Parts: sequence; structure tokens; C-alpha cells
Amino acid sequence: MTGFEIFWPVVAHVALVFALYALLSTRRSAVVRAGKAEPSEFRENRGEPSESLVVRNSIANQFELPVLFHACCVLLYITAADNLLAVGLAWVFVGFRYAHAFVHVTSNRLRHRGPLFLAGFVMLAAMWAWLALWMAMN
Repeated sequence: MTGFEIFWPVVAHVALVFALYALLSTRRSAVVRAGKAEPSEFRENRGEPSESLVVRNSIANQFELPVLFHACCVLLYITAADNLLAVGLAWVFVGFRYAHAFVHVTSNRLRHRGPLFLAGFVMLAAMWAWLALWMAMN
């Protein structure tokens, strides 16, 4: 390992956030062109059409649990606990974030979104548990 592998999943998550912002812009433009909303309605985000609202909510979701992911990755790096296990867990977490976001902005079915969120949550909890174990052992 070169020492920066733990940050590639972070970069991949940031790419997801940028992609969601691009999708939000596309969907908002589409609802304005379709006459379903006025541009001024997005200023305070009241009454936003569901086509763009689900994307906005998905973006907001990327700044909740993933904040703990980003912090954990930095701490894993600082403590030298960023081994193959940690990097693997980080990639699996990001994979679940992509899957969760995909469901969120397409079907938005909770019966699919819920398990994906939970799986990501478990991966993140495992990352934090590994960090705690590493620090206790060293």
C-alpha cells in the first residue's frame, strides 16, 4: 500500500455528491421548463416538485452519516490503522452509499433504501470499531 488508499473511497464519495448536484440541476431545470415550478420557488425550498425533491433529500443525506465516514478515514490515516481491512470496509461503505442514492433518486422505495442504509451503517460502525481496537492495541 502506498499510504493514500484510504482516501480513494473518500474521493469516490465526493464524486457521488457532485453527481447528485448535477442531477439536481438537471431535474430542477426540467421541472421549470415543464411549468411545474418557478425558479424563485427553489430559494426557500418550499413546495419543490417530487422529481427534484428526492434528489435534494439524497444530497442532504450525503452530509449526515458520511460526515462520520470522512472523519473516520482521516483518523484511520493519522493513526496508521488504514490497512487492507479498513480500506475494504471504506469501499463497501461507499458502494452502499451509491446504491442507496440510486434507489433514493429513482424508485425511492423504502423497502430497498432501508436495508442499503443499514448495511452502510454497519460498515461504518465496523470502521469505527476497527479504529478503536487499533488505538487500544497500540
